Parts: sequence; structure tokens; C-alpha cells
Amino acid sequence: MKYAVIEEHSKRHSVRSLCRVLDVKYSTYYAFRRRPSSMRSREDLALRQHIRSLHDSHRHALGAVKTWRLLNASGVVCGKHRVARLRKIEAIEAKRKAKFRVMKAHQHTEPPAPDLLKRAFTVTAPNKVWVSDITTIHTSEGWLHLAIVLDLFARRIVGWAMNQCQDASLPIAALRMAYAQRKPEPGLICHTDQGSVYGSKLYRGVLDERGLRASMSRRGNCHDNAVAESWFSTLKNELTRHTMYPTRAIAIAEISSFIELYYNQRRPHQTLRYLSPMEVEKKYLPPN
Repeated sequence: MKYAVIEEHSKRHSVRSLCRVLDVKYSTYYAFRRRPSSMRSREDLALRQHIRSLHDSHRHALGAVKTWRLLNASGVVCGKHRVARLRKIEAIEAKRKAKFRVMKAHQHTEPPAPDLLKRAFTVTAPNKVWVSDITTIHTSEGWLHLAIVLDLFARRIVGWAMNQCQDASLPIAALRMAYAQRKPEPGLICHTDQGSVYGSKLYRGVLDERGLRASMSRRGNCHDNAVAESWFSTLKNELTRHTMYPTRAIAIAEISSFIELYYNQRRPHQTLRYLSPMEVEKKYLPPN
């Protein structure tokens, strides 16, 4: 382990000073250097480079199991415990999610819709159930509100909108984007919490115009909309919680890129057997 540290830092510091700091005899280190490296150690070095590359390309968010899955999927066959050991040597740790907080329910302008979803989060086809929610992102200019529409089948974000104001126009814009892109058949379930914007006459009117069915979580029960809540946790853990955006415009650009270029296209999802949402949709074969 100490020899590996010396190897890593020898281009920036003298070997003698590194040996002195790490309490390694200079002669012993060079005797080690003269030994022919084993096949295993050479494989470990190459594997560490693969692990580091994956860690960087996935925004430092992959744990050991996801890293191992992706390595094997790409043809780099190795053991799960070996990956965990080499991650430790590389001092690689995944970003940790913040503690989940339960939010209070808002007041309604319309009676709450029934819970049609009933936590049945596994869906067998696209455009059968969408879930929606709103979160806030902090910037130096003030709060930025983000509304999403997520298709439960492949966990793909099919609609989103951002604005500094949180009124009914925000989730309506996200819903219209989703509807324009997907053009679902009437009867699709749109599940939300009991937030006031989702209970507004404007939002419910847009659903009715398109033949979409409103569904709402039970009052104060965040777990009824757990997939949308979990997606926001992913966004904040992998992107926004680690950044203070100087402007809302910069935040919008970064979040848009995260959704369209990374999450939908590339991010492996445990529920999807470590495929990305778009990979799952490409594999889908509609019934005859």
C-alpha cells in the first residue's frame, strides 16, 4: 500500500522525501521496484484505471456494486469484492444521499383525486403511468422550482419545466412537454401528491382535456409517490447539492443536461437491472 502511494506521488515529490514521510527504507523501495511485477498487480493497475474512469464519467455517484455491474457489462470481467478493494485503494467513495424529509400536504382548490396507483410502481409498458412532483433548487439569485413527469415503465423523465415561480403553470408546462413527446392514449394515469398546484382547476383541466386520469397520494404520505421523490434525491445527490449556481440560467442549463444527456441516456438504474431508461425503452417490444 505504501509503495503504491510512493508510485502515485513520485512525479510531484522526490522519492526520498516520500519514503521518509511514509517510514519506508529507500533501499527497500528500490528493491521492490526492481522485482518483476506479477500478472495480478498489472491487472489490478489496469482495473483501477477502469474504475476511476467510470467514477468520473458517472459524476462520482456509483457505488461498488454498480461499478462492478458496469465493468462486467462492458466486458471487463472481475469480482465484486476485488472492485470494492481497489476502490478503497483509489480512495473512491460514492456521493451520499441526504436524509429524506417528509413534506406537509398543501391546501386544495379541487377535491383530491383517488389514489389509482396504490404504490404499484412496476409497470409493464410505456405511457401507462406517469408520476410528477416539484422540488426547489437554491441559486445565488434565489429559488428555482423544477417540475418533472416520469414514466414509471423505464423511469424516464418525459417532461420537465423550471421557473422561479411555483404556480400551476409550472407542472402544466412539464405535462405539456411530456404529452407532446409521447402522445399517449387516453386513460393514462398521472399520479402526484396533494400539492395545491396539482389540485388546481387549471392543472386538472389540462388532464381532462387530454383524457388523462388524475391520481393522488394519500394526504401526508410521501411514500405513495416514492419514485418521484427518489428521483429528486438522485438529482440533488449527484448534481445540485454539491453546487451553488450563480444564476438561475446556469442552473437550468446544468439540470437540463443532467436529465437529457446523462440520466435518460446513460445512468444505470438498479431497478432496471443496471440499464439506463432509454436502453430499457429500446428493448421494449409492444404486444401484437
